[in-house]
Amino acid sequence: MKKMIIVTGAAGFIGCNMAAELNARGFENLLLVDNLGSDEKWRNLIGLRFEDVLDSEELLARMEQGSLPEVEAVIHLGACSSTTERNAGYLLRNNYRYTRTLCEFALRHEARFIYASSAATYGDGSKGYDDDRAALGQLEPLNMYGYSKHMFDLWAEGHGLFDRIVGLKYFNVYGLHEDHKGDMRSVVHKSYEQIKATGSVKLFKSYRPEYGDGEQLRDFIYVKDAVAMTLFFLENRTASGLFNCGTGQARSWNDLATAVFSAMHLPPVIEYIEMPETLRGKYQYFTQAQMARMRRAGYTQPFTSLEDGIREYVTSYLARRPGA
Repeated sequence: MKKMIIVTGAAGFIGCNMAAELNARGFENLLLVDNLGSDEKWRNLIGLRFEDVLDSEELLARMEQGSLPEVEAVIHLGACSSTTERNAGYLLRNNYRYTRTLCEFALRHEARFIYASSAATYGDGSKGYDDDRAALGQLEPLNMYGYSKHMFDLWAEGHGLFDRIVGLKYFNVYGLHEDHKGDMRSVVHKSYEQIKATGSVKLFKSYRPEYGDGEQLRDFIYVKDAVAMTLFFLENRTASGLFNCGTGQARSWNDLATAVFSAMHLPPVIEYIEMPETLRGKYQYFTQAQMARMRRAGYTQPFTSLEDGIREYVTSYLARRPGA
């Protein structure tokens, strides 16, 4: 029997896209892990081919019992991804300790371990966006979500594990199957829904003179590219370390909104609104992944442009949903 690949967060946004691409590459001996709860994200499992689905507690229990089959790889995407989550203890357990447990399991069983870190670890960007591990100790995340991810990066670095495991600092990922994420959906998804409902898009005003309204910049990456970069490390086991997962090109919120209007064949109508006071001190005005280390590791695929990614997302998915 082929060894199993564990995918955590498998009913989530990146996770279900990951599982679908693994299926497309011929991998069906998948153990999908997610806490499905009572929301609609279970729908993201429809059409996937897999061996079993477990929640995280059952996975941990089976790991402790030694009752899992042989594991080839653990692709760990499961986490609380809410940047506004205030329960630090929950984030500590869910995003840091759980990751440590899975990493230690994978290393004991000589399985490939690939996990999701986050661009949120970079904080306000004043320290730059260089994925050189020598700079890890200087980073200051702006929220507990970012810090919970940063904690594991620091632990792995401190224990000399990055010659054996892979961490990926995902930047602003957008694409199909994020419908269940509520307020954590990408602005592409939110903009599409706003345009359908009101004909316009609302963006935050700028509170820094060097940035115009809507000209705040982000590194937006299409989910297909994020998945392709992640699976590069499944197939290329000599490449390990901590890497940015972005495009290396910052684009503005105005660019994003305009691309959504264009994909919907509508002229842009953008309204600038006040940013909540609670966000103003924690707002990133610029993110841009440095991608040189990813390229040196051997990843050579081109990145999907913002316009092309949004056009495909809108026309092939958002506009085709029931009731869209």
